[in-house]
Amino acid sequence: MPKALRDKATSLTTSDGVHLSALELGEGPDGVLLDHEQGYSICSFLDIGQELASRGYHVMIPEYRNHGASEEVPEDNEHIARDARAALAELKRLGAERVFVGGASCGGTTAAIVGAERTVPVVGLLIMSSPARCGGDGVAAVKTIDTPSLFVVSPGDMNGAVEKQVRELYAASAAKDKKLVIDPSGFHGTSMIHESPQGAALKDRVIRFVEAAYAR
Repeated sequence: MPKALRDKATSLTTSDGVHLSALELGEGPDGVLLDHEQGYSICSFLDIGQELASRGYHVMIPEYRNHGASEEVPEDNEHIARDARAALAELKRLGAERVFVGGASCGGTTAAIVGAERTVPVVGLLIMSSPARCGGDGVAAVKTIDTPSLFVVSPGDMNGAVEKQVRELYAASAAKDKKLVIDPSGFHGTSMIHESPQGAALKDRVIRFVEAAYAR
């Protein structure tokens, strides 16, 4: 984590007693939960989180078990939805009254799952390269989320397998305002932002979507 942000680091404890690292940025009642891909870290959403915090949002970026500085739990990457729940509960405890939930790859699936539980009112959803099922049933979750939802995927990701999954989520979504963005880069998850020539434009689109969801 950048030295300038180390005072923003925090720790979370999940319902099954696993200790997680997390980054809290900004403050206020308008929360944003950003869940990274498996195999990635807090850094996946660091740039977007900082930008949203600078615009007045209260951002929480958890780090999954067995990732980064979070606790290592042998043979346990199946309960990452519990990690997302812990992060959302902490946002609520710190004063978030509503939340935009989002993530990349399995992070997007778990964001939808915990958002559907309605422990905090959800204003919007971001799905990036997410499987239909990971840590739970993402299809069942998006069927209950009717707030603005943005789905982003690249057809070249795993030879089209990821696009098929995202399209399944998009088709199942209950949102009246839902958008499917096809990114030509071939990258997965937040790599579409960090490594693609079109990454800056996609990052801007994501940030504008969060703002628009809150403006409704």
